[in-house]
Amino acid sequence: MTDFEDITYEVENGLATITMNRPKRLNSFRAQTVDELALAFKKAWASSDVGAVCLTGAGDKSFCTGGDQKQREETGDYGPSNSGLFEIDTLHRAIRDTPKPVIAAVNGFAIGGGHVLHVLCDLTIAADHAKFGQVGPRVGSFDAGFGSSYLARVVGEKRAREIWFLCRQYTAQQALEWGLVNAVVPADQLKAEVRKWADEIVSLSPTALKVLKQSFNQDTEQFAAIGQAAFTTLKMFTESDEAKEGIHAFNEKRKPDFSPYRGN
Repeated sequence: MTDFEDITYEVENGLATITMNRPKRLNSFRAQTVDELALAFKKAWASSDVGAVCLTGAGDKSFCTGGDQKQREETGDYGPSNSGLFEIDTLHRAIRDTPKPVIAAVNGFAIGGGHVLHVLCDLTIAADHAKFGQVGPRVGSFDAGFGSSYLARVVGEKRAREIWFLCRQYTAQQALEWGLVNAVVPADQLKAEVRKWADEIVSLSPTALKVLKQSFNQDTEQFAAIGQAAFTTLKMFTESDEAKEGIHAFNEKRKPDFSPYRGN
């Protein structure tokens, strides 16, 4: 059994549950978290005991709030990884490429990079207190490709642009109305609802589900290339004074001042 520090991995009756386990940081991810998540998805992929996967967060406050901004402030990056690279793109690919339906169980805040993770999952079930939103332009970051173009496929261009351009937070009910989630349930029923959906999934033909998932993915596969180019740009951007103002303001709990950069 693989020893994980930032996540937990459990399998029960055909359902693999991968839990982001950093509640003191609102289940935000550092590079190690991303490495562990990608490995857990590959374990679920390879296991004949798994027919469906659930991605969730520890506790009842947060699903995931994206990259650990405190870590980014302290070290200028998201910390060490196994490869020396920040493998967020590998994690995104693992969620999409795992040939089994992936259910996001959103148990609180799904913000920033955490919002992107739930969007990439095949299905999303949300607790009624969950909140959704992007924060990239507020903290000097962005997620193009799957984070933006694919989001537009899910909720439409106008909604996707609103989510990114205003950085608001949206309720579970709003997310349901927009087609951003599949179902909303009381928080104390979230785990049971995921179990119910998983039981229906694991009773079906695994090969049929695999081909169907690959067919759905094929229509949006071009966003992977867009995302690769965007990550190159993002790496350069995060070293700029403009991006640093966003992260400094976030950690100092103040409103960022991006006005000096509007004429560039």
